[in-house]
Amino acid sequence: MIDKRANIKRVNLIQLGLSLTIIVLLNIIGSYLFTRFDLTSEKRYSLSNATKNLLKEVDDIIYFKIYLEGEFPAGFKRLSRETKEMLDEFRAYNNKIQYDFINPSKAGTAGEVNRFYEELVRKGLNPTDLQVKTYDGRSQKIIFPGALVTYRSRELPLHLLQSQIGMPPEAILNNSIQALEYNISSVIKKLIVGNKPKIAFIEGHGELEEIYVHDITNTLSEYYNTERVMIDGKVSSLTHRDTTHDGKVIVQNRYEAIIIAQPDSTFSEIDKFVIDQFIMRGGKVLWLIDPVYATMDSLELSSQTLGLARDLNLDDMLFKYGVRLNPNLLLDLNALPIRIVTGIIDNQPQINFLPWFYFPVILPTSNHPVVNNLNAITTSFISSIDTINNPEVRKTILLTTSPYSRAIKSPVLIDLKILEEEPDERLFRMANIPVAVLLEGRFKSVFENRITPEIKGDRLIDFKEVSLLNKMIVIADGDIIRNQLHVAQGYPLPLGFDQYTRQSFGNSDLILNAMNYLCDDSGLIISRSKEVKLRLLDKTRLKNHKLSWQLLNTLLPVILVLVFGIIKSRLRKRKFTQ
Repeated sequence: MIDKRANIKRVNLIQLGLSLTIIVLLNIIGSYLFTRFDLTSEKRYSLSNATKNLLKEVDDIIYFKIYLEGEFPAGFKRLSRETKEMLDEFRAYNNKIQYDFINPSKAGTAGEVNRFYEELVRKGLNPTDLQVKTYDGRSQKIIFPGALVTYRSRELPLHLLQSQIGMPPEAILNNSIQALEYNISSVIKKLIVGNKPKIAFIEGHGELEEIYVHDITNTLSEYYNTERVMIDGKVSSLTHRDTTHDGKVIVQNRYEAIIIAQPDSTFSEIDKFVIDQFIMRGGKVLWLIDPVYATMDSLELSSQTLGLARDLNLDDMLFKYGVRLNPNLLLDLNALPIRIVTGIIDNQPQINFLPWFYFPVILPTSNHPVVNNLNAITTSFISSIDTINNPEVRKTILLTTSPYSRAIKSPVLIDLKILEEEPDERLFRMANIPVAVLLEGRFKSVFENRITPEIKGDRLIDFKEVSLLNKMIVIADGDIIRNQLHVAQGYPLPLGFDQYTRQSFGNSDLILNAMNYLCDDSGLIISRSKEVKLRLLDKTRLKNHKLSWQLLNTLLPVILVLVFGIIKSRLRKRKFTQ
């Protein structure tokens, strides 16, 4: 009996020793080999390779102060929890990522709290006003769903809530969670980036003046060195030439990308050649072109105006690359309201807001990273785009009109009288008309076999007939990038903000995403296409069967434990009885 007990004791000690040895070995191996397992179906906690590579470049502490602490509705608690878990995932790959969650409402007295709120607004965080249920009814609560991110001497705001017009709150919060990895990675990249790529706004063809692209220029400047360039027939305006030691001339692009924003005059052949060869050498282009000329300024003096086709001399280029801009105007029942005087009472004009069908509001539906989960886009006198069959160029439709739209070929009579009548819905039967297209592939030069004598005179052109793998985005509306000017004081407003309806649209994010996609060699923006499925409870079923679900969740675990205990007890009794 004693020998048997000694053997059992020896076996237990051996098992304990083996277990401890295995644990120690696993810890030693784990300190050298790092891995994490994401068992969620949509891989919500798996970082992209681009994000992991970005984190390898972080060589100093990046500190996040997240202002999502306190008593919130369930949706915001989920956003707070998911933000913490995402930052933990970032910190697992680099322990220099540090964070704190702060309740701004606990800053002290009411006066101190208000001053703290004002400081957060000055630093770029936008407050959200919530209706919160309490025991006494409802109360107003101001929260700041964002963070301030510090790296060395720099500090930038990070917005965690992605506003989207017309979306239910659950979907907005879910889309905000989907965008967490990209938004956090994006602010890290802005903080640590050393040499910014160079981009340029093209001038000289009536493009938008600097004051009308002031806001987006400032936004892009956080990622890029932005300049304004006039080609003016100079072959070397977008390139620079280096000479090797053996006398060979190498032509390279000066800029990573260029923006052509709403030109209104004809491009010369040599200017087209300069842009074409910029593309052939891998330069990216964001085209924002109005095929039809129409403005609201003309309607201030008269109730009618004409929309006329523009001849920019770009049709052959864009056709060669894979798209055709149609000389038409699109009307959409989903449109931005404009101010209109509907009558006079007591010598006072009565102003109402009525939908102006020539200003379609585009709701992005594609899951492409450029437009995924973007807020609605406001447009002005926009036209349609057709894609051309070209097997070497892949076309991706980024933006389309609503299912209730129509197209009118130019010349178009634009009449304010349509505001006074109910729209005939039978006319608005065209659905999802493309207005923005991404082109990717190898582009052929429009000057293939037809270089003009003027261009041939420059022996240093280093003409290329086919591009490297390249991409460009074409949007059939120049006003998408145009910010409004304050009516009374004339200063530029944020891009996408309409001062009349007081609504903010996603135009700025669209342009920024477009440029990031065109210029991002790391693939960081691909993380914007991550999908987190929204699994909502059936509220009707939950309400009708509330008691059943409560009993099931409270009594079933207790019953299972009791049944397991009874079975275990009887098995032990039978064993020792035998």
